[in-house]
Amino acid sequence: MSKPENEPAPEPTANPWPDGLRFAFGTLTVLPVTVSRWDREAARTGMLCTSVAGLVVGLCAALTGWLFLLLGAGPLLAAVATTAIPAVLTRGLHLDGLADTADGLGSGRPAADALRIMKQSDIGPFGVITLVFVLLAQVAALAEAYGSSWTGGMYAAVVSATAARLALTLAARTGVPPARPEGLGAAVAGTVPLRGALLVVAVVTVGGALLGAYDGAYGIVRGALAVLVACAVAELLLRHCVRRFGGVTGDVFGALAETAATAALVVLVLG
Repeated sequence: MSKPENEPAPEPTANPWPDGLRFAFGTLTVLPVTVSRWDREAARTGMLCTSVAGLVVGLCAALTGWLFLLLGAGPLLAAVATTAIPAVLTRGLHLDGLADTADGLGSGRPAADALRIMKQSDIGPFGVITLVFVLLAQVAALAEAYGSSWTGGMYAAVVSATAARLALTLAARTGVPPARPEGLGAAVAGTVPLRGALLVVAVVTVGGALLGAYDGAYGIVRGALAVLVACAVAELLLRHCVRRFGGVTGDVFGALAETAATAALVVLVLG
């Protein structure tokens, strides 16, 4: 997405956070939110608010899984329903970005050719294989979490969705260039100060740890570790994409989100 042409940039406001929240929800979810500003200030605050959008998505997914269990479904069906909700609430854009990024990376082509492959509407073999394994991993992890307890499954859904959007905040930090001059990647790349990104990481990590207190001291440590590992794995993918493509794109942001969500889920069911 990009700012419409010939539209005058709005004047900076004293409180940019309402516009930032609208930017985060309007670009990352299908919720009926009108994005009124597309300037760099709105993009910066919006990318700082991505974890809030992730929290809402995670709560919706968790409540859906709980409802399925309440109606008598088993852990596997509840896990499938929980996995489906983030896809529905994002129109599958993150999954599509994951597939396109896998095709671009798997092509082995130079950056310009790989970016062209990523823009094509079809999904290649690398994208299909990646989608299958990532979704299987997410469903399997959530099924194991729900099999342990409904609380554990709901907790995993919330933490993984929030960590997924936290990865986007880190990817939008200063110093990370866009791979193209247009698109959502270019609109948000380099907008978030590193200090602000790290502060959000700290807040989400503490939040994940506090929510994990339902499972005692082990749950606190595991919750914090899930967020940190999700960020670390997403950072590895981010650096690889920057080397291969010359920067980030909207597809790369989607791939980072799905990668972080999967990593968080795996950590939460280990041990």
